[in-house]
Amino acid sequence: MTISFIKNNVMKVKLFILSLGFIIGGVTFSVLYVKPNSINKSSQILDNEIEEIAEKTSSFTLTNNNNSKYNLDLTFAAEKTVNTVVHIKSEYVQNYQSDPMLDFFWGPNGSRGDRTQIATGSGVIISSDGYIVTNNHVIEDASKISVTLNDGRELIAECLGTDPNTDLALLKVDQKNLVFAEFGNSDNVKLGDWVLAVGNPFNLTSTVTAGIVSAKARNINILRKSSKESIFPLESFIQTDAAVNPGNSGGALVNPEGVLIGINTAIASKTGSYSGYSFAIPSNITLKVVNDLKNYGLVQRAFIGVIIQEVTQQVMDEFNLPNTNGVLVSGLSDRGAAYEAGIKTDDIILKVENIGVNGVPELQEQIGKYKPGDVVTVIIQRKGEKKIIEVKLRNNKGTTEIIDKNKLEKESSLYGAVFEELNKESLRFYNINSGIKMVSLKKGEFKDIGIKQGFIITHIDKKAVKTINDLKNIIKNKKSSILIEGIYPNGLKGYFVLDI
Repeated sequence: MTISFIKNNVMKVKLFILSLGFIIGGVTFSVLYVKPNSINKSSQILDNEIEEIAEKTSSFTLTNNNNSKYNLDLTFAAEKTVNTVVHIKSEYVQNYQSDPMLDFFWGPNGSRGDRTQIATGSGVIISSDGYIVTNNHVIEDASKISVTLNDGRELIAECLGTDPNTDLALLKVDQKNLVFAEFGNSDNVKLGDWVLAVGNPFNLTSTVTAGIVSAKARNINILRKSSKESIFPLESFIQTDAAVNPGNSGGALVNPEGVLIGINTAIASKTGSYSGYSFAIPSNITLKVVNDLKNYGLVQRAFIGVIIQEVTQQVMDEFNLPNTNGVLVSGLSDRGAAYEAGIKTDDIILKVENIGVNGVPELQEQIGKYKPGDVVTVIIQRKGEKKIIEVKLRNNKGTTEIIDKNKLEKESSLYGAVFEELNKESLRFYNINSGIKMVSLKKGEFKDIGIKQGFIITHIDKKAVKTINDLKNIIKNKKSSILIEGIYPNGLKGYFVLDI
């Protein structure tokens, strides 16, 4: 019984499993069997979904990063430039007033007097026959200037002229066949360009640093302004992140080809040392200044005769301008160059000689490349319409005259001194009613009696001196010694006796 029961159960189980297999197989076949048109339809729907997803989530792609074109070798520029940069040492005399504390140890007026000071910097040789450009502040008021070449030779330099407006000076050494730097076009410099700064920071000769151009036409208000001394600063610096420190002033800023594109001048720093940004005078301005100093002895500064301001969002909205390009003319000099050419208040100056000017420094830089009498093409926008205007530039006196230093000195010199007549503002500044200033002093009668450069003659034998002709006429009519009275710019009074 037991065995038979077991066998019957086994047969039933086998039949059940077999039936279940057929049922499952049939269901699976019915699920997998689909009509051909249904497959095509599903495939089309799937393709459309993929395309739609691709449009919504398109991926970023790689581009060709073969940088062989931009692989820069700066060694050529460095080796080419170091021999064109010199170390400059200038000696100047500084006058010290009495210090009660020091006088306690040194006696009455023991701390008072003149002491020789030394300033150092860099310069760039710009011709094979010894012309060197540097910063004015490196050699200002120097009584002696010495230059050390990269090969160690030491030479005495003569200052041919200075320009406080741009902080440039031109020197000359008696030497031939020197390696010199070639001027490049600073207008072609672009943001991000690689540059090298070469100079003598902290008296470390032939130091080369690298960086990029961070900005152009930068005005940092570092140059001194003085209308009484006819100093009208022109600041439109090239800003770089090349490391520049004290002693680099007057050194070279060059591109990867070793071409001069600027003269290193200043740094932005709270410590006096490099803090991330340095500033160089563009080569185009430098070239114009040194050519003027060489040919005329002083810079022939041109003025367009406009009062200008930046085009801000507020100006753009007020005048319904399409963008902030150009500079707004907010005023005109009376009978100045722009006025005579037809430029009007509220005009927008867009370009000078087809070079865009989008700020005050940029306009000053472009005009600064020309001299009085030059005619420049200016593109302006007036009430939405662009116009081309020819402007004949003028000097600060409103004329197109070119002033020659040699001629000027010949007319205004006497006994080794060159004089300059003071305007009303200068007289008011010095708190005097009359006077003429010694702007330069060489060997002669005035120097022999102890007068120093900068002295202002106010009276001779108690008679007021207002012009250079006054001085010449008084001296011409004297047969014996004369008493000269005056003051120095620091307020110190002076009395001298000159034998005629």
